[in-house]
Amino acid sequence: MSYLEQSLGQLARRIPGATGLFDAHQLDFCCAGNRSLRTATQSLGIDPQPLVEALQALEQRATPEPAQDWSSASDAQLIAHLLVRYHAVHREQLPELIRLARRVEQVHGDREDCPNGLADHLEAMAQELDSHMRKEELVLFPMITQGRGGMANMPIAAMRAEHDDHGNELHRLDALTQGITPPRDACTTWRALYTGLRSFRDDLIQHIHTENNILFERFAPAQVL
Repeated sequence: MSYLEQSLGQLARRIPGATGLFDAHQLDFCCAGNRSLRTATQSLGIDPQPLVEALQALEQRATPEPAQDWSSASDAQLIAHLLVRYHAVHREQLPELIRLARRVEQVHGDREDCPNGLADHLEAMAQELDSHMRKEELVLFPMITQGRGGMANMPIAAMRAEHDDHGNELHRLDALTQGITPPRDACTTWRALYTGLRSFRDDLIQHIHTENNILFERFAPAQVL
């Protein structure tokens, strides 16, 4: 089925990031989520083609990447991949997830299964993750690309410790959301939030793996316990 024939609700639930795209164009995927993308754009006089192309790009990004052996990439290639595939993507993901979480908490906060506290937790994660990535972008990655990776033991140790903190934050996220599993009667916004959370969690895990087990191992091999 083409994107145009799918409902806004279906697209919001299925494609991480679609909710932000719809909000930017004032397309109501929640209360009017049963309208097709074609009908919704026609009612507002919007050209649907740019939206279709944006949805295609979002869906491609959410599709698992073909297995690639990044261990054979150069330092510069690997760092460029990390910056584009993970650093930029996390900075795009988290503001929308925070917005959706606040909406769910505001509307469903009196329910026992509502993930109350999730928005604040995501906001704290966003601040900590942005600080972490800036340290890599401004200090560690330039050291490596300038050929001084052999002197980066201390920065790498600090980044690994912060990765452990990120892992603990993911455990907390999992606890708040019952394993990122929406209730059976969850609304479209709630389901879209959890779709985005699963994508963010999987991306962050792969991000940490690529740094800890590939890039950092080249300069400061971890001690095997």
